[in-house]
Amino acid sequence: METTVRNKQVILRDYIRGFPKESDLMIVTPVNTTELKVIDSDDPVFAKGDFVWGIVDWEEYSTVNSIGRSKIDINVNVPLSYYTGILGLTGLTAYAGLFEICSPKKGETVFVSAAAGAVGQLVGQFAMLMGCYVVGSAGSKQKVDILLNKFGFDNAFNYKEEPDLDAAIKRCLPQGIDIYFENVGGKMLDSVLMNMKTYGRIAVCGMISQYHLDTNEGIQNVPVVIYKKIKMQGFAALDFFDRYPQFLEFVLPYIKERKLIYVEDIVEGLENGPAALVGILHGKNVGKQVLKIA
Repeated sequence: METTVRNKQVILRDYIRGFPKESDLMIVTPVNTTELKVIDSDDPVFAKGDFVWGIVDWEEYSTVNSIGRSKIDINVNVPLSYYTGILGLTGLTAYAGLFEICSPKKGETVFVSAAAGAVGQLVGQFAMLMGCYVVGSAGSKQKVDILLNKFGFDNAFNYKEEPDLDAAIKRCLPQGIDIYFENVGGKMLDSVLMNMKTYGRIAVCGMISQYHLDTNEGIQNVPVVIYKKIKMQGFAALDFFDRYPQFLEFVLPYIKERKLIYVEDIVEGLENGPAALVGILHGKNVGKQVLKIA
């Protein structure tokens, strides 16, 4: 059934260079947006009233199909917002990068950059559940305190207060790094490479320090990958979408047993979306940034 609605959307004004500003985004309200699934559906996978998670446009309503989107089991007693994070692509990213690429073993050392972020907080906790020694880096004293006192990391440091990243890593991980979960890139990656153990593994999830640069920073220590026989692999969560049922079997018991702590930074109202996005890129969020629109 076709329904005419007013649909508020966040869109870019134009292509941007460097970090986006709030003024680079605008909120529009098209007057003739029609036919919205779940409100109504002609897809046999989804019925009217179903809850669905997946990638959609940044708007109040979207027309979608079932490809790359999943129905939410409302009998699982968790907040619906978890499907934007720990039970969605964020959680699958942490799971796939750590287990499918890095294969952690009890007693190994794991270093996570951007560890107080949506993915990093989960990687660290997953690794600790496997009996690993886990260290994280973050960009403020508040975030370091959260890593140590809320998530239970074994050690952590504020990279903004460290004049020598190599020295900071050696201080926290004097025996070297078996697994590095990469979210930052640049100087952090360069310093980590010099501290990797032989046969170390690196899952490259993101490089947030490089996204705003016109010219990416060079990495000087790449030859170490050869000398130390390091496995270094980039990936995206959708590469492992077929592992989602397996991921749920792993993570849901830990959530129910309260062995995982999950932090969300919730902002309400689509009109506050641009500010929330800019805040992520400047490290203002703690945990998963969620924008609640209804």
